Amino acid sequence: MAVWDDLVGQDRVTEQLAAAARDADALVTAGASADALTGSKMTHAWLFTGPPGSGRATAARAFAAALQCVSPDRALGGAPGCGFCDGCHTALVGTHADVEVVRTDLLSIGVKETRDLVRRAQLSPAGGRWQVIVLEDADRLTEGAGNVLLKAVEEPAPRTVWLLCAPSLEDVLPTIRSRCRSLTLSTPSAEAVADVLIRRDGIDPELATRSARATQGHIGRARRLATDERARERRAAVLKLPLRVGDMGGCLKAAQELIDAAAEDAKQVAEEIDAKETEELRAALGAAAGTGGRLPRGTAGAMKELQDKQKRRSTRTQRDSLDLALVELTGFYRDVLAIQLGSRVALANADVRDSLERVASASGPERTLRRIEAVLDCRRALDRNVAPLLAVEAMTVALRAG
Repeated sequence: MAVWDDLVGQDRVTEQLAAAARDADALVTAGASADALTGSKMTHAWLFTGPPGSGRATAARAFAAALQCVSPDRALGGAPGCGFCDGCHTALVGTHADVEVVRTDLLSIGVKETRDLVRRAQLSPAGGRWQVIVLEDADRLTEGAGNVLLKAVEEPAPRTVWLLCAPSLEDVLPTIRSRCRSLTLSTPSAEAVADVLIRRDGIDPELATRSARATQGHIGRARRLATDERARERRAAVLKLPLRVGDMGGCLKAAQELIDAAAEDAKQVAEEIDAKETEELRAALGAAAGTGGRLPRGTAGAMKELQDKQKRRSTRTQRDSLDLALVELTGFYRDVLAIQLGSRVALANADVRDSLERVASASGPERTLRRIEAVLDCRRALDRNVAPLLAVEAMTVALRAG
């Protein structure tokens, strides 16, 4: 299996990355300096953009693996990125010494974390090929962190490659994106997503197709929907909301339930991760495992820092869960609009067609457009840090008024 096999519906991007990997391999084989990148299909900084679910991070990780490929077939004219050699395998599973993958569950990436990355980027590759830094959430860099990263991108260390991922070019500082080679990914078709769920994850074909359509080509959400019963239950509850906003009481109750569901998601993440992180840190600081004993003097600051991180992650998880519900709600009204206009476009939520037709018959396209705008207004309000319950209540009331 080649490293590109999980890059769904992105043939053009795959061709560009494969060509760059070939040039990169030629440079390493010839022992050329970083100056030889001039005029090459390879460069020291890349920016992967595309809508959520398009596979930005997947493309970056696949490219990182191809850059570390040590397959003997390369000497016979084979392309780097075999997927089987030690370089490819360890890069893909996250254990390669020269590939650093950075993702965050927090609201932002700060100056301290970015400085640590920049210091890592100055090291020579242990394996003699490339030092690769994959920053999956470049859009979450604070302004100060972006300025720290800028100098490293402007003056790259020899054999260091930066792979930045963001939803759009506008989400990255202009000074950084101007120094990167940009690759834009598109949303893959539902058919392509269903195919990879069936082929790679062994999902039942009917469930895979339904999940791919419901998530409108978002690979990660489709996989979660196909494999997690709780995710399917939560989606079903969200899609009932348009039928529950007939009066003010229903609006307020529906809003509170959306907020509570997001809080429950965050609680589940905390239960799975926080206790383990806390116990590991206590052990590292010298407290006996499982005893809850007192920490050594002078270590309270480290524990407080972890607790603050966990709190920020909980906030991010709640916000992401709520945003996903709003995306699903937008998809519902998009399907309603398609029915009202007699469009032949495939419905994302065909499994709740009765509800779609009920809402469609009770209103017109203009009202549906206003409802879609109400959902988008709620997402914008949450981005501006409006209190979540207040923003969602305003939305549900607007959905009722139409």
